[in-house]
This record gives sequence, structure tokens and C-alpha cells, in this order.
Amino acid sequence: MTTTTTSSQPVSNTNTESNNVLHLFPEIDTALATIPQTTDELTGYDEEQIRLMDEVCIVLDENDLPIGSASKKTCHLMSNINRGLLHRAFSVFLFDSQNQLLLQQRASEKITFPDMWTNTCCSHPLGIPGETGSDLDTAIQGVRRAAQRKLNHELGIQSDQVPLDRFHFLTRIHYKAASDGTWGEHEIDYILFIKSDVDLNINPNEVRDTRYVSADDLRGMFAEGDTLRFTPWFQLICDTMLFEWWDSLRESGEKGLDAFKNEKGIRRML
Repeated sequence: MTTTTTSSQPVSNTNTESNNVLHLFPEIDTALATIPQTTDELTGYDEEQIRLMDEVCIVLDENDLPIGSASKKTCHLMSNINRGLLHRAFSVFLFDSQNQLLLQQRASEKITFPDMWTNTCCSHPLGIPGETGSDLDTAIQGVRRAAQRKLNHELGIQSDQVPLDRFHFLTRIHYKAASDGTWGEHEIDYILFIKSDVDLNINPNEVRDTRYVSADDLRGMFAEGDTLRFTPWFQLICDTMLFEWWDSLRESGEKGLDAFKNEKGIRRML
């Protein structure tokens, strides 16, 4: 695994940056609404995944302050990412009572990063009431609601098995990664841990496979080289922080996460 240098330094000139982003991307709706767009970039993809590209993501400045919203499609085009467009996301790491981590392999139908292994659930809070937030506490609660929604959508996990107050917010990472020449990610990603034994009812349009792994199992998967492919955000988290957090969870239970929870800074992994 590689070593990634991280930083929690804020970015200055927030107002100037926000104005620049709005100037560069006039399609951003500052009222947290968007008009669906259909263009040739989506030709040939799965019909349901195309429909989901009309969802409304939260557009940010680099200090994680919402500027407005834009469609999932707009936010994931590399042509926009390369000009600075940034949105909010979350990554859930769900552990069972044996401290095994639930992984998923993304479905072949996915437009970004298909067939890659990743953490339990990775998605976006939407620009809708209950999932937005301009201060950190409100934003954390918004991503918890989004995580609960997407765990059900992708994996069929019922909300009573993943109550909002059981999600532990650890930190945020800011990263950028290309999926191919057209699509990619540029996100401030909220990292959520939760420990729960859950029942799965997989949505095959979202998830190709699942697997519970120990820390050693996961290291073995990485050691397989090109045989298995992993999403870039998951790889970054594994290379830097995951195993330390996981060791604390295994040794001290959920109380072991207290030293890592509610980090105020943003870890820059660019």
C-alpha cells in the first residue's frame, strides 16, 4: 500500500471561490433544485442508472460550505471536475458483531467505477430537506439520513437495524479521482462507522456481490494485485486510516472510536 499525506488546513477566500464556481458553472441551482438534462454522455448505459443521474447533489466550496446544487450527472463529468466542481458524499463502514467489515462489489451497471470492490455503501446526501446542512453538525445529521436511505436502496438494510444515532462520524476527506475519460469523482466525503448485525436484500442494479472480511482478509484481497479492483476513495482510506480505526474498534468496542470521532478538519488527499 502507498502512503498518502493528508492535511486539515482550511482554504481561504471562500466568498471569492464560491463566486468563481457559480460563474464557471451557471447550471448550478442555488435554490437546491435542478433540471434534469439528457445528453450523449449517457447513451448506452443502464436505464435505471441513467435515471439516478438526475438526482440532486450538494455543490460545495473547498471548506465544505454549500454553494447550491447540480445534478449527479453534472457533478460526475470529468470536464466539470477538472474545472473545480466539488460535491458532498459519504462512505459507510458497517461492521458486524464479530468486527468484520461488510464490503460490496459495485454492479456492472454502475456508470462510475463499475465492478470495483469498496466499503459497505458510498453515495451522496441529496439537495433535499433533511440531507443538507451548512454547519458541520447539521451536515453530519444529513449524511446519516442519506446513509440510512442508501443502505436500504443498495443492500435492503432496514432503517431499524441502522438507527441514525448509531452512526459514528469520524472525519471528512477531500479527494479527486477519474473513473474513465468521461466520468469521475471530486468529493468531500464524510466517513461513517456503524456496528450492527443486519439482514441483506441486495439490489442487483447497485451491487454485484458482498463479502464480510476481517482486517487480515482485506489485506489479503489487496495483496491479490490486479485480480481485484478497488474504488479510489476506499483505497485512500485503507492506505491511511482504516486499519488504525479498525484495531481500536476490535480492541475496545465502539468506545474505542471516541479518540477518532467528530474531527473538525478536512483531510486533503489530492
